[in-house]
Amino acid sequence: MRKSFAELNYYEMLDIRPGAAAFEIRQAYGAALQIYQPGSLVSHSFFTDAERQEILSLIEKAYRTLINEQTRKEYDEELIGRGELLPKEEAAPVLKKPVSIFDISRNASARPALMNNEDIKSKIGQSQLIGSILAQDEIRGADLKAMRTELGVLIDQIAQETKIRNDHLKSIEEDRVAHLPAAVFLKGFVRSYLKCLCLEPADEVTARYMATVARLSRDQKAESI
Repeated sequence: MRKSFAELNYYEMLDIRPGAAAFEIRQAYGAALQIYQPGSLVSHSFFTDAERQEILSLIEKAYRTLINEQTRKEYDEELIGRGELLPKEEAAPVLKKPVSIFDISRNASARPALMNNEDIKSKIGQSQLIGSILAQDEIRGADLKAMRTELGVLIDQIAQETKIRNDHLKSIEEDRVAHLPAAVFLKGFVRSYLKCLCLEPADEVTARYMATVARLSRDQKAESI
């Protein structure tokens, strides 16, 4: 699993390339505030108040560091020293801006609407498969996919409803641990996924999923040694 949000460098936090101009830093800062501020429609169900406050504090620190020429220079030198950034003369040109972890430009009219919640709840009550999965001590991405498929809901419908990028949803369902987003995002994404499908208790099932991912991550690291 990837680094937590606090472990990201400032460029990663603002979702910009290291060579970004000042106006790009300001735009990225504004976009980040829009995503994580209290009441945001994009991320309201993904984070607790404490998690959101921590993220906003880190974003503010990242912005103040990068928008000032001197502090940015010092920070770049720190990253170079840690091997996280190439010196300017060695750096390859960046042709593409990083993609936001959320899909906030999705055109809802281009996607099928999610099925009625009452229909979903009715199917859940009638499904032995879903009941058995929810009773498991260990929940994997494959289990989430099995329940979604049992309910007849498309992954595109989940993406439309939650505004979570489709590739992140696929990485979750396919247990691609190395491609999962940072834990602070992953926890919120899975909770939102479950609530979208009316699968309860969402917080408890999310906790079981996160514990499974942590174990899979440890196992993969042990195998690589």
